[in-house]
Amino acid sequence: MATATVLIVDDVSALAEQYAYDLRRVGGFETLEAVGGRAALETLASEPVDCVILDLEMPDVDGFSVLRELRKLEIETPVIVYTGTGDYARCVQAVKLGAYSFIDKSEPMEQVAHEVARAIEHTRLSTELATLRADTGGRSTLIGSSEAMRILKDHIARVGAVPSAVLVQGESGTGKELVARELHRALVGEADKPFVAVNCAALPDNLVESELFGHERGAFTGAAKLHRGAFERAAGGTIFLDEIGDMPQPVQAKLLRVLEQKELTRIGGEKSVKVSARVVAATNRDLGALAEKGEFRSDLYYRLNVHTIAVPPLRERRSDIPELVEGFLVETCRRFGVRRKRMTPDAQDALMAFEWHRNNVRELRNVVERMVIATDDQLIGIDDVPADVLGDDTVGPERESATFRSLKADAERQIVVSALERNDWHITNTAAELGLADHASLLKIMRRHGVVGKRMKDEG
Repeated sequence: MATATVLIVDDVSALAEQYAYDLRRVGGFETLEAVGGRAALETLASEPVDCVILDLEMPDVDGFSVLRELRKLEIETPVIVYTGTGDYARCVQAVKLGAYSFIDKSEPMEQVAHEVARAIEHTRLSTELATLRADTGGRSTLIGSSEAMRILKDHIARVGAVPSAVLVQGESGTGKELVARELHRALVGEADKPFVAVNCAALPDNLVESELFGHERGAFTGAAKLHRGAFERAAGGTIFLDEIGDMPQPVQAKLLRVLEQKELTRIGGEKSVKVSARVVAATNRDLGALAEKGEFRSDLYYRLNVHTIAVPPLRERRSDIPELVEGFLVETCRRFGVRRKRMTPDAQDALMAFEWHRNNVRELRNVVERMVIATDDQLIGIDDVPADVLGDDTVGPERESATFRSLKADAERQIVVSALERNDWHITNTAAELGLADHASLLKIMRRHGVVGKRMKDEG
């Protein structure tokens, strides 16, 4: 596990340096120092920090102002305020503003180090608990408060408790399985009932029937034992038939009989098995049009189409993107074991302007993951947005500006490559020529544009 980093904020530089030295020596922490509240806020916006030790009494931007700004920016780094005046009433006021705790500047460093460790551990546990509740709690897994999502959730609530079949329609990546799970939850509540998902497009034609309805031992070559199909495994719960438009027609006929008779017969068997699972089917194709062309059984279509739920594409609920991005950031950082990252407003605006026409929410999730992995900074900015997202020209009225962004990205790439060539691919020298802060800034730009040189050099 990486060593925790503590930021010491004091308007007296010598005191901050001494405190940082003692904390490194006694607690083994990495430390940063900020002289004054304004410098502290700048550091917190650009550096990964696990805990802050904050002086309350500072000119210009004092400790209270820092706490208010952290709350406004929703920065959840734990803050321990310290004071040398003994005015603990003001410390209590700071705790009410969001500080984790307070200490006296004269306290032994061993006690301070212990308090810092407690604050970091408390925040870690709180984050894990919040994530666990989000993953397994009773709230909806469908993220978003747009009008389109409100309509979708209302529709789910109306038909969820009815055991009739439901057809979920929507483009690829819109979250059709999440809708199916919400319908399952509405039907069975918190009861321990199965949810069984079958991707009809992913199974070979000769295995679809066996997967759905099961087979007896010896029913065909390789059937070494009895296999209970998805309908049996989903007894009392929900069977989710994803991409049902790709189901072979012979299997469609047997599925229709199962839906009508509420029973099935395993392949190679003679005994009828009662079916008690609610069917939720999903497709990104127009089943009605397929039925008219004879590519999907019309009688099965009407049997499935008792209730229809349309899942809106992401471009029709762009206002949900900030909430989705926040959730994906938390999930991705937790999954890869990296410090919590945030996204700047301009980067978020770029994501909101994109069309997401290929894979909707799934595509957004993948892009956020790429951005988390591609940047070493705690703050993900516009420079970290993939070029294919910045260069999107499919938004209609924004075509001209998107084209301009694409040309700008091409020009930036050429400038970087030319500078690298002039400096014999020496990273530090190239960064200096381009006026960048350091070689890390250049490497980030190179990653964004896919610039890779076999002869890259640095001084180490």
